[in-house]
Amino acid sequence: MNNRRFATTAGWLTVPCLIVAGLLAWYVTHEPASALASPPTTLADIDPALVARGEYVARLSDCVACHSVPGGAPFAGGLEMATPLGAIHATNITPDTDTGIGRYSLADFDRAVRHGVAPGASRLYPAMPYPSYAKLSDDDVRALYAFFMKDVAPVRQANIPSAIPWPLNLRWPIALWNAVFVDAEPYVAKPTQDAVWNRGAYLVQGPGHCGSCHTPRGLAFNEKALDESAAPFLAGALLDGWYAPSLRADHNTGLGRWSEAQIVQFLKTGRNQHAVVYGSMTEAFNNSTQFMTDPDLMAIARYLKSLPGDPGRDGPPWQYQELRTATGPDAPGAHIYMTHCASCHGLDGKGQGEWMPPLAGATSALAKESASAINITLNAAQRVVAAGVPDAYRMPALREQLSDQQIAEVLTFVRSAWGNHGGAVEARAVSQLRQRTDPASSSPIILHMR
Repeated sequence: MNNRRFATTAGWLTVPCLIVAGLLAWYVTHEPASALASPPTTLADIDPALVARGEYVARLSDCVACHSVPGGAPFAGGLEMATPLGAIHATNITPDTDTGIGRYSLADFDRAVRHGVAPGASRLYPAMPYPSYAKLSDDDVRALYAFFMKDVAPVRQANIPSAIPWPLNLRWPIALWNAVFVDAEPYVAKPTQDAVWNRGAYLVQGPGHCGSCHTPRGLAFNEKALDESAAPFLAGALLDGWYAPSLRADHNTGLGRWSEAQIVQFLKTGRNQHAVVYGSMTEAFNNSTQFMTDPDLMAIARYLKSLPGDPGRDGPPWQYQELRTATGPDAPGAHIYMTHCASCHGLDGKGQGEWMPPLAGATSALAKESASAINITLNAAQRVVAAGVPDAYRMPALREQLSDQQIAEVLTFVRSAWGNHGGAVEARAVSQLRQRTDPASSSPIILHMR
């Protein structure tokens, strides 16, 4: 009797289970719909103005930074990117018909850019920031497609397979990840805000994909927020050995002390009285933000300044203080600072104009996370290239001159002097970062789009 009852129950459950399994299989293997139809004209008939707009959208989106390598052809791929699961390589997005995207229709291109799905329902890893690019407008996607198909030279270069081991390299679960963590709708303007604010929100959330670095991630490596409706959005995050600081109005670790004009200056020239671009932001500046129009930069600044900070997270507002006994010239690390740092950053920690940034009140000296301070001290800064001209002054690498303990001591001094309160740095943290990072190149790295 029990066996018969079990068989009957199993029979009733088999049908709904098969239905659910079938629906799941369909969901993870189907191509999402695209709102864009293939262009009715040939590429030769594409309006040059549309191509020019597409080139600008490519600059806004910083496509060249990931899909090119120094010395390689533009957009031919090959850049290795480390992920928690293993290394992946950026793909060839030139219009080559065999190894690139030359066979993509406009709808194929749209699905890849805004939905993370390549032809054949192949899911892209979210290292491609399609959760942000989902915000792109239809017109910007059309323009981007026109630029890549019309103006980018095709390059025959095979893509490099990922190093993610099986079964972690199975991509169908990404469809479920997308369903939970991605808002696939284009940006919709807020009627309560003006056109400048809305343009800034669109640029920051969409093509600029600022949240990819500056928003903390959850256990599933998802961005914890995709827009200003949630407090974690742009609240600062650790990524690839660098701490991308808050872009909210946090007084100490964000943009609370920056004016809109200073934000524009930073994005346009790579420096202002508070900071100089370094770390991952160097690539964003060299290849993207300096090419943005002034109205777009002002829109970004307006939007970012509207994001409130969190005093509970940020701590008491920083105020400059003269050196005291505990952080004075006899403190551990002080002599190292005098020898290796003071000639540029000043005995008072205030730097020298806009060329040598201050360490007094610097985000890296106030944030609890010390990765950026350690990384730049070990490995130096990449060359900032503004308007085609490499910077005249560059932070040198000190990994050969200073031990882990010495770097920990000098950074602890900096992070406790002049009113800074970022906290002590341990030699163990320096050692760990030393082992998994390399010195920055002293040569200017310029990635061309043509």
